[in-house]
Amino acid sequence: MSRTITPDSMMPYFGTVVLILAGSLYFPQILTFDYLSQQLQIAAFLGLLATGATIVILLGHIDLSVPWVLTGAAILSTALVGSGNPVLSALAVPAALAFGALIGVVNGIGVAILRIPSMVWTLAVNSILLGLAVLNTGGFNPKGEASQLMVSMASGNVFGLPVSFLTWMAVSLAIVAFLTRTPFGRYLRSIGYNEKATFLSGVSTPSVVFAAFALAGMCSALGGVLLAGYANQAYQSMGDPFLLPTIAAVVIGGTSILGGRGGLFGTIGGALFITLLTSILSVMQIGDAWRSIVFGVIILAMLLFQAMRKGARS
Repeated sequence: MSRTITPDSMMPYFGTVVLILAGSLYFPQILTFDYLSQQLQIAAFLGLLATGATIVILLGHIDLSVPWVLTGAAILSTALVGSGNPVLSALAVPAALAFGALIGVVNGIGVAILRIPSMVWTLAVNSILLGLAVLNTGGFNPKGEASQLMVSMASGNVFGLPVSFLTWMAVSLAIVAFLTRTPFGRYLRSIGYNEKATFLSGVSTPSVVFAAFALAGMCSALGGVLLAGYANQAYQSMGDPFLLPTIAAVVIGGTSILGGRGGLFGTIGGALFITLLTSILSVMQIGDAWRSIVFGVIILAMLLFQAMRKGARS
């Protein structure tokens, strides 16, 4: 992870500290352990999504199917639990992860084989998943419930730390180890820098793209499982509010939207910053419209900052 600790990746951590100090002047409870623990719990949901998004963005691509991969995994897992069959209930979480990996492979086919821009392809996949969910539920909230395992993963605590946060950290560390200790991480960044040159050097770039999108899909699905456990149910469009914050967390964490540069250390800070910012805006009774404006401004500001840094280096 040390290779990804850069001044850019440290910015969201400094921003988080500033938010805590400034927010405590308006809302003193922000300094309490219970409040900060709750923010870590909520940050884990966004953080898992942003973890997967980071992998894809390092490729120089983007995954806009996150909302309905999340929602689809939540619907699938709660439906299996709600079936009343103990075997199906036990398979709820693995089935959700398999669903996420499958959609990731579908995204990889469109991007790596059919050569369709990832923004267009993944947005179309997201729309298809939405339509399939509506057909399955008739437009009503899906039936089913979360299992005890899902509830514990989302709302449990170990020595005062949320299990969801510990799960996020475990997934992040596992992916960091995978990126730094195998050629996959090097290939991932190389494709982000120059896909054609990476292919000509003998790397099977489609395989890397498939694996990256499959990992991202599994992260989105795990986020959906945790959200379903947190709410004890799945509901329509539960993933829609997460798309813009997910991208914002990755970008403000220092990962270049053009690919090839960045890492999960900055993304973790970005997810913490976005979660705390959302909470403070909510406490201040700022509406959803203004929150979207704030997230959009942050993304644009970071893109401009990255462009200026790149120009200065060149």
